[in-house]
Amino acid sequence: MQYKIAKKEAKKAVAVAKDNAYEMLYQRLNSKEGESEVFKLARARERRTRDLSSVRCIKDEDGTVLVKCAKVKERWQTYFYKLFNGERFEVSQHFAHLAQEEQQSPLPCRPITREEVKEALRKMRVGKAVGVDCIPVEI
Repeated sequence: MQYKIAKKEAKKAVAVAKDNAYEMLYQRLNSKEGESEVFKLARARERRTRDLSSVRCIKDEDGTVLVKCAKVKERWQTYFYKLFNGERFEVSQHFAHLAQEEQQSPLPCRPITREEVKEALRKMRVGKAVGVDCIPVEI
C-alpha cells in the first residue's frame, strides 16, 4: 500500500517538474533570444529522427560519392560479391550471368504445391511456427 502511495506522489512530482520546465522553455522561446533556441530544438529533433540503418550515400572504389539508390545498391552488391567470393571472378561478368539467367527463367523457383503446404502444416505444433530447419522460432 505504501508503495502505491509513494508511486502516485512520485508521478505528481515528475508532472509538476515537467510543467515547470515546459513553462520556462515557452517563456524563453517567446523572447527575442529564444529564436535560436527554436533552431536548436529543430536540429535536435531532426537528429533523433534520422534512420541510421539506411545509407543514402557511399563511396565507390575510385572514391567518388554515389548518391543515387541504384548506384549505391550496385556498389554494395559488388562489395559483398568480392567479399564472399574473393577477387578471382570478374564482378561485371557475374552480373551479366545473373541478368542472362533472369531473362531465361522468369520464375526463380518452382511454385509451392498443396502437398508441401499440408506437410509443413502437419509438422507444426499448435500455435508454433517452425523455420526451414524445423526448429520453432522461440528457440
